Amino acid sequence: MLLMTALAWIYVVLLMALTEPTVVAGIMTFLLYCALPLGILFYVTGGKRRKRQRAAAARAADDTTT
Repeated sequence: MLLMTALAWIYVVLLMALTEPTVVAGIMTFLLYCALPLGILFYVTGGKRRKRQRAAAARAADDTTT
Protein backbone atom coordinates (compact mmCIF):
# COMPACT_ATOMS: atom_id res chain seq x y z
CA MET A 1 0.00 0.00 0.00
CA LEU A 2 2.85 2.38 0.82
CA LEU A 3 4.50 1.75 -2.54
CA MET A 4 1.29 2.40 -4.47
CA THR A 5 0.76 5.66 -2.58
CA ALA A 6 4.37 6.67 -3.23
CA LEU A 7 4.00 6.01 -6.95
CA ALA A 8 0.84 8.11 -7.09
CA TRP A 9 2.61 10.92 -5.21
CA ILE A 10 5.56 10.77 -7.63
CA TYR A 11 3.13 11.10 -10.54
CA VAL A 12 1.37 14.09 -8.99
CA VAL A 13 4.61 15.88 -8.14
CA LEU A 14 6.03 15.13 -11.58
CA LEU A 15 3.03 16.83 -13.16
CA MET A 16 3.47 19.77 -10.78
CA ALA A 17 7.14 20.01 -11.73
CA LEU A 18 6.33 19.97 -15.43
CA THR A 19 4.09 23.03 -15.04
CA GLU A 20 6.80 25.15 -13.39
CA PRO A 21 7.97 28.12 -15.49
CA THR A 22 11.69 27.21 -15.42
CA VAL A 23 13.64 23.97 -15.44
CA VAL A 24 15.37 24.86 -12.17
CA ALA A 25 12.01 25.48 -10.48
CA GLY A 26 10.74 22.15 -11.81
CA ILE A 27 13.77 20.28 -10.49
CA MET A 28 13.52 21.98 -7.09
CA THR A 29 9.80 21.21 -6.92
CA PHE A 30 10.44 17.56 -7.65
CA LEU A 31 13.30 17.28 -5.18
CA LEU A 32 11.66 19.19 -2.32
CA TYR A 33 8.11 17.86 -2.73
CA CYS A 34 8.90 14.32 -3.82
CA ALA A 35 12.42 12.94 -3.42
CA LEU A 36 13.19 14.35 0.03
CA PRO A 37 9.85 13.53 1.72
CA LEU A 38 9.67 10.05 0.19
CA GLY A 39 13.26 9.36 1.18
CA ILE A 40 12.48 10.30 4.77
CA LEU A 41 9.27 8.26 4.71
CA PHE A 42 10.99 5.13 3.41
CA TYR A 43 13.82 5.56 5.92
CA VAL A 44 11.39 5.84 8.84
CA THR A 45 9.17 2.96 7.74
CA GLY A 46 12.18 0.71 7.05
CA GLY A 47 13.43 0.78 10.65
CA LYS A 48 12.06 -2.63 11.62
CA ARG A 49 13.52 -4.21 8.50
CA ARG A 50 16.98 -2.77 9.25
CA LYS A 51 16.76 -4.01 12.86
CA ARG A 52 15.87 -7.53 11.66
CA GLN A 53 18.76 -7.51 9.18
CA ARG A 54 21.22 -6.42 11.89
CA ALA A 55 19.97 -9.17 14.21
CA ALA A 56 20.26 -11.78 11.44
CA ALA A 57 23.80 -10.62 10.66
CA ALA A 58 24.72 -10.85 14.34
CA ARG A 59 23.26 -14.36 14.58
CA ALA A 60 25.18 -15.39 11.45
CA ALA A 61 28.38 -13.98 12.92
CA ASP A 62 27.78 -15.86 16.18
CA ASP A 63 27.10 -19.10 14.29
CA THR A 64 30.33 -18.87 12.35
CA THR A 65 32.46 -18.22 15.44
CA THR A 66 31.18 -21.25 17.36
